[in-house]
Amino acid sequence: MTTFQLVMGVLSGGVVGFTLGLVGGGGSILAVPLMVYLVGVRDPHVAIGTSALAVAANALIGLTNHARKRNVKWRCAAAFAIAGVLGAWFGAMLGKTMDGQQLLALFALLMLVVAGMMFRSRGSEGDPAVVLNRGNAPKLLGSGAVTGLLSGFFGIGGGFLVVPGLIASTGMPILFAVGSSLLAVTAFGLTTALSYASSGLVAWSLAVAFIGGGAVGSLFGARLATRLGDRKGVLNTVLAGLIVVVAVYMLYRTASELGWI
Repeated sequence: MTTFQLVMGVLSGGVVGFTLGLVGGGGSILAVPLMVYLVGVRDPHVAIGTSALAVAANALIGLTNHARKRNVKWRCAAAFAIAGVLGAWFGAMLGKTMDGQQLLALFALLMLVVAGMMFRSRGSEGDPAVVLNRGNAPKLLGSGAVTGLLSGFFGIGGGFLVVPGLIASTGMPILFAVGSSLLAVTAFGLTTALSYASSGLVAWSLAVAFIGGGAVGSLFGARLATRLGDRKGVLNTVLAGLIVVVAVYMLYRTASELGWI
């Protein structure tokens, strides 16, 4: 890993951390394309394994902040995360068997889905007193397993899937869903990273640089989010548009590499 790549890793982590702090879910999906096209990680599997570790670390920082504000429904989040960890492990195993460029092409298609969900995202009142019970446990476990599988396969935190999954399964308010989702994102990211690390597919020095940049970026993003407040909907739309642009670029590059165009 060259000095230039480490510097680009810090900057990339800063971009991801900043977007996460500014608008919440969706920003971490930029980690893989940044590692491949800006940092210059040639092996897509290494980019995915390394970004999974970085996203998990950033999610843990966010989880700590939300826990202090009591925005985490621990039992609901734990049930979701436990089921998802199993899915993430199998998803990571499947992802490692795929051709790297084909995996990036599928990742780009997922980015388009994420952007669509962000364009359509709306707030939710919900029930702040919701608890884990026999009625919502099966929904939580099923939703967690599916989300974990996708998270492990693509090496992402999956917050954009976890949040609506928690809301649909329990009816909790979006603020609690965002806080609770970070427990699952941390667990999924660590599971995926461990799977890739066991195959030697994590660049540890780059991960540290990315995490450091992300921690600083998230602080600035959170401060700006507080100031802009009522404009977060517009910022969310801008980020969704950026994700679309990056996804289209990734599809073009991967199609060229695979000889489709």
